[in-house]
Amino acid sequence: MDSVSVEAALTAFVYMLRCADGSYYIGSARGESLDKRLAEHQAGTRVGYTFHRRPVRLVYAAWFDRITDAIAAERQIKGWGRAKKEALIAEDWDRVQFLAKRPSARTGSSNPITSS
Repeated sequence: MDSVSVEAALTAFVYMLRCADGSYYIGSARGESLDKRLAEHQAGTRVGYTFHRRPVRLVYAAWFDRITDAIAAERQIKGWGRAKKEALIAEDWDRVQFLAKRPSARTGSSNPITSS
């Protein structure tokens, strides 16, 4: 296997799907592209969270060199509230940073959610 093939085999993604019921599913996958994994979600190939919430739509994806990093990101994002996930989808980094603060630390701060 040449170095390009090894590199491609080691790519990984964390991704977020918006389900038909409006909920979000966060997952991680290996591979050069997310196409196969997204097709599995759409087809209901695996019984799981998205099975009864189809159709699903990809709303966010990030690429990583190592699957362990993608899994760590998946776990972190799963712990976030809906507002923070939606800020990530919108790539609103000021809002993500604001929502990362403890609620008690948000008072007195400039709220990027209400100011614009």
